[in-house]
Amino acid sequence: MVPLKIISSGAALPPLKITSAELDIRLGKSAGYVEQRSGVEHRFHGDDRASQVELAAEAITDALRRGNIPADSVDLLIFASAIPVQALPYSAAHVLKASPLREGISTFDVNASCVSFISALQVAAGLLNTGAYRRIAIVSAELASRGINWAHEESSIILGDGAACAIVEKGDGRSGILSCLMETYPAGIDLCHIRAGGTRRNPRAGIDDKDFLFHMDGKRLFRLAASLIEEYWARLLTAADCEMADLATIVPHQASQVSLEHMRRRLKVPEDVLVDIYRHHGNQVSASIPTALHYAITHQRFTPGKPVALVGTAAGLTLGGMVLLP
Repeated sequence: MVPLKIISSGAALPPLKITSAELDIRLGKSAGYVEQRSGVEHRFHGDDRASQVELAAEAITDALRRGNIPADSVDLLIFASAIPVQALPYSAAHVLKASPLREGISTFDVNASCVSFISALQVAAGLLNTGAYRRIAIVSAELASRGINWAHEESSIILGDGAACAIVEKGDGRSGILSCLMETYPAGIDLCHIRAGGTRRNPRAGIDDKDFLFHMDGKRLFRLAASLIEEYWARLLTAADCEMADLATIVPHQASQVSLEHMRRRLKVPEDVLVDIYRHHGNQVSASIPTALHYAITHQRFTPGKPVALVGTAAGLTLGGMVLLP
């Protein structure tokens, strides 16, 4: 086991609650259509002036407050999100400026799309165990609504905004990572993407307004992920030397109603083990897993001595998972 202790968590949401009934009207659908198709009752969207940086800072502040942690005790900030604030400088620098954390600490970004938080936890554990840092804040923040293509029904009705933070230490060795497994299958690289934002699509190489919007081929993406997930789960659990029945809590990426139902049925995950906040948050991209983890922690579903799994699929196509002992 790699020692790691989550000592506090926090979350933040923009104030604007968007109900599926409102989207029925916006999209010209009959009453109840969006909720039936998406499985979402409501989700939260920032307005056009909302700041991803401020949302991240709110989540950090919430985690510090809940854990009664002095802001100046954190010596590394990791921003773990799919979408950056801008190309340069990197997002963690922006978040540090807006947060209560002290100036001059180390900061950097980790991006593995929707499973960025899991990658950041693995990186944080490694750094804590070298003695390079003592206390690390990991925050994921997304304004997914900023990239919605309202002409694409499949994705436009499931996306929500939000941020979540976890503060971690090495701990006393009784808690930590039992296994972590990240696998990427580039066959799915064009099934979920935003083309703009880097060197591939820009004013000189050629660009279109739609390149800034989210595109997803949900059916093909689900089929590819479903064909891989069962064997992936077996490898993740074998590495942790445990079985599905040993897991007290499973915290999945809240990708879609279909993906959560697939996990329940195909992987035989009991209702009381799976953390499902999708109905009231939608798909929050990288903020999805840490927000669901925060829910588990605040609802007494993250208990010392009882293994917890974080797992998700991400653009790439990437499968990411971690088995933790709280």
